Amino acid sequence: MLRARTLAAVTAAAASGVLLLPSPAQAAGSVHLYKIYYDSPGSDRGANTSLNAEYVQIRNTTGAAVNLRGWTVRDAANHKYTFGNFTLGKGKIVTVRTGRGTNSSTNVYQNRGWYVWNNDKDTATLRKANGTWVDSCSYNSTRVDYKWC
Repeated sequence: MLRARTLAAVTAAAASGVLLLPSPAQAAGSVHLYKIYYDSPGSDRGANTSLNAEYVQIRNTTGAAVNLRGWTVRDAANHKYTFGNFTLGKGKIVTVRTGRGTNSSTNVYQNRGWYVWNNDKDTATLRKANGTWVDSCSYNSTRVDYKWC
């Protein structure tokens, strides 16, 4: 009798979808910093092409699109980029470029006139709109120009 009631409860829960929804701890994937290209090629003279060759990438490995409105990316000196109304699709990457340009589904621009990321060491921090820490990525090297996070 107990087995029949347990089976009935499990069947009812499954039919309602309760068993199909993972808890946050079980949910696969994340939104995280993916790559920092901190030393753009050539001389640092502030040309827009050079500024845009310096960037941070954010990757969404969750199973759903995530609205990044109000999320921020900062360096150690507190240079901050705040996302406007931007949705990062599931499995997609957005590149946050330092210079000027027209935002798209794959690139957003900080519209700065000078570099953000130090060529030797720095830390990128990603936070949600409410200030909750999401991820950080640090580098300390002049041997390479980028860091996989």
